Amino acid sequence: MIFVTGATGNIGAELVRALAGAGEDVRALIRRDADRARLPAGVEAIVGDLNRPETLSAALHGVRGMHLLAGYDGLAELLAEARRGGVEHVVLQSSSAVPGGDMTNAVARYHILSEEAVRQSGLRWTFLQPNTFMSNTLRWIPQLRAGDLVREPFAGVRVATIDPFDVAAVSAQALTSEGHEGRSYRLSGPDSLLPADRLAVLAEVLGRDLRLEGQSNAEARAEMSGAMPAPYVDAFLSFFGDGTLDESQVLPTVEEVTGRPPRSFDQWARIHADAFR
Repeated sequence: MIFVTGATGNIGAELVRALAGAGEDVRALIRRDADRARLPAGVEAIVGDLNRPETLSAALHGVRGMHLLAGYDGLAELLAEARRGGVEHVVLQSSSAVPGGDMTNAVARYHILSEEAVRQSGLRWTFLQPNTFMSNTLRWIPQLRAGDLVREPFAGVRVATIDPFDVAAVSAQALTSEGHEGRSYRLSGPDSLLPADRLAVLAEVLGRDLRLEGQSNAEARAEMSGAMPAPYVDAFLSFFGDGTLDESQVLPTVEEVTGRPPRSFDQWARIHADAFR
């Protein structure tokens, strides 16, 4: 049995589909009963809360591998419950910010501490450290429904964005095959793109004449402040405004682990085009 936390999220949903499609027994953590309908047939749904490890004790029994999200309260207690329940291997969904080791950055810090908790748990582990997700492009939907102009922060920053499908594929390999324990996998997509490059691809896919206008860091701060806590706003401005995080490098890891190249942004855009229409 494999236990997937965040089972309806960007990566978790892809992972559940991949594992179930491969015939694996899957137990999926969801937040509400209504989310059961979003899971593939045959997947066991568990309603619980990662911030309350006691709600997951029963769900961890009989599990051999777990895909785990970072940054939740009581992570050490959850990992202890997992070990008591017989879990052998944890794949932690971490961050590209971890190798930099910046404990003053709130986003990097919670991922660094999560990795350390998993290391100290006594369980076998694999860490996934992906770049920014291609699915973040879905934030453009309200602007594209209003017109042809997209205003975006960090317009001069290249990122080798990754499809969550590929992060899930690496997790699936780590959970179902040998040789991945004790590995930290930095993950990227196949192309290093500016926001304008992604918009140009999307324009071609949608058959529209789209334009990008870069936002200042001050504008980005004001916009992000309405969506996330201040320390996280500071973290992302540090990453991409000040340049403390470089996600521009194209890495071979996805192909090395899965045996196939990662999806391009063009492929992602064509799969998700209807969401922008």
